[in-house]
Amino acid sequence: MTGTDPVHILIVDDEAEVRALLRSGLEPEGFAVSEASDGASLMAHLDTEPVDLVTLDVRLSGEDGFTLAREVRTKHNVPIVMISGKGDMIDRVVGLELGADDYIAKPFHMREVLARIRAVLRRYAGPTVEPGKAAEPTEERSPRYTFDGWTLDPGRRELKTPEGALCELTTAEFNLLTVLVERPSRVLSRDELMDLLKGHDWTPLDRSIDGLVARLRKKIERGECPQLVKTVRGVGYVFAGEVRRL
Repeated sequence: MTGTDPVHILIVDDEAEVRALLRSGLEPEGFAVSEASDGASLMAHLDTEPVDLVTLDVRLSGEDGFTLAREVRTKHNVPIVMISGKGDMIDRVVGLELGADDYIAKPFHMREVLARIRAVLRRYAGPTVEPGKAAEPTEERSPRYTFDGWTLDPGRRELKTPEGALCELTTAEFNLLTVLVERPSRVLSRDELMDLLKGHDWTPLDRSIDGLVARLRKKIERGECPQLVKTVRGVGYVFAGEVRRL
């Protein structure tokens, strides 16, 4: 997506009526829309053309949307909004933990779909640069941090593993890690994290912060039991690693 290209949304649903409904609501708002009816078509689209966001039905015919979301996450850094007729909290939490950025239950109102899609897109948007002007280097004035062998460089927006390799994070994951590392040993509630992640849109019942934490853990934790980003039951999260500022 560039400053002149429309945002491209891929609708993945095995019901033609649902695809048509979403298309009819998205295209008048200026979105470019493609459709896929199964997992093979989904992956083919992602492999051959730029896609800015995927809406993914949880229950495709003969396929598991959760499994597809996990597969997409391993290969592509693209936002996923899961849409399903099953609205219970278990499915919602599982979807978020497996890589979805939001979860909408059928039947849905198109206004809600549009609001959630725009909110997810804003969470993924990187810093903007004035057209025709190069971004100013920030690594000189931005501190770097080390923890448990990792090196975090907010200025260059880089995270290096203890082995020195770059660890790929989404914009939302990098921003969350930066917020946590800058406040080591401080217990942060979900509301505080939402406030600190400026530029993100959240709803009062939004639990996608939990999904974001789960995805970050998968990339930086070494074992099954989290040692860096720990859950404080009933409160929120705390960064438990020993942080040193460089």
